[in-house]
Amino acid sequence: MQTERVTFLTTPDHKAALDAFAASNGKSVGHVVREATSHYIAQAPAGDDDGEEAELAALVAEANAAIPQMRASIDRMIETLDASHRKVDAFLREAGVRA
Repeated sequence: MQTERVTFLTTPDHKAALDAFAASNGKSVGHVVREATSHYIAQAPAGDDDGEEAELAALVAEANAAIPQMRASIDRMIETLDASHRKVDAFLREAGVRA
């Protein structure tokens, strides 16, 4: 098997934890790193960034399309509440509760 060297920087605490993990499992640090990176690469979907960006763009478009309807609905609710407040106020004035 042909190999190549890979060097990466980590904190002293992370290096100590990696050394301890490898030793407790009877493996070399290199073996642990190869296994971990192999699992990581196998789990990462290829080209997922493009799919996520497309999904995000679709969600943004939906939100942008819905915002005018939400604003109109809120405006109608405000008008309904204002009308209700006027009716309650008039009723309370007629009942002599409000001046």
